Amino acid sequence: MKHLSILVPNGEGNNLSSIVGAYKIFTRANNYWQQLGNAPNFQIQLVGSTQTVNYYDGLFSVKPHTHIDHISQSNLIIIPSLNHHFKDGINENKELINWIAKQYKSGAEIASICTGAFLLAATGLIDGKVCSTHWSAAHNFRQMFPKVNLQTDNLITDEAGICTNGGAYSFLNLMIYLVEKYFDRQTAVFCAKVFQIEMDRNNQSVFTIFTGQKQHSDEMVLQAQLFIEKNIEDKISIEELSSKLNVGRRSFDRRFVKATGNTPIEYAQRVKIEAAKKAFETNRKTITEVMYEVGYTDVKAFREVFRKITGLSPLEYKRKYNKDTV
Repeated sequence: MKHLSILVPNGEGNNLSSIVGAYKIFTRANNYWQQLGNAPNFQIQLVGSTQTVNYYDGLFSVKPHTHIDHISQSNLIIIPSLNHHFKDGINENKELINWIAKQYKSGAEIASICTGAFLLAATGLIDGKVCSTHWSAAHNFRQMFPKVNLQTDNLITDEAGICTNGGAYSFLNLMIYLVEKYFDRQTAVFCAKVFQIEMDRNNQSVFTIFTGQKQHSDEMVLQAQLFIEKNIEDKISIEELSSKLNVGRRSFDRRFVKATGNTPIEYAQRVKIEAAKKAFETNRKTITEVMYEVGYTDVKAFREVFRKITGLSPLEYKRKYNKDTV
């Protein structure tokens, strides 16, 4: 029988639901697997470095089944979300971080949930590898772990025995993905039906709220960002914008990418598409009307950029998020 360790990191601000959800879904998968005439697939244990961890000002508490020192070898380790307390989570869980790295090097596979990716990245195991986390934590993640190939549009990544997922309650999709990976499709379908989780979701970009990446100190780039945001309805020439700010185009692009993580063109596209999303959510304007309002004149180009950023066509997005849509 394989061993599954669901970690219980230290820290009151961490996420309880991803621990409980992982435990319930894998327990149900194990039970169903036995009903099919198989031996239990996993011994499932909550594992930590302390006897009790409190959550939400002591309203809830979790008592791990066992201490990490008592686990000689785990086959699968699930790292729950740290919510937005990722820096404190890293500082308070050095022992867990070292244990995760040691287990992986001994053959364990790892799955991180949402901002649990920060704990995973602190091990150094995903330097040069793909990873996902919650879109709202992407900027902090890139600053702290520049060697990791962060892909926040992906709901789930899977490379070299390490899985990660986007965040919030999309961890349920990761659990179904893992059940299929470690049990089979039939068991995954059963769990998806029992817990009413949509299967085979692979993108979280539709949920992203683009607020602009301004947590940097480059004043020139900030001026460029503000200009782009104030002129959504215009077709902006990046060449003219860099000239307006008295910066050469190559230097402008380099500084913009360093500060924001996007090229100037990508940034302008994201600003325009975010404005279009809000318009589709709140009014009954046509696709063409909104397209012109955000500075596009070519329907095909607008649709392509919209789908690239959100994962949906403009019409699909409008139907999904505007209840007044016919």
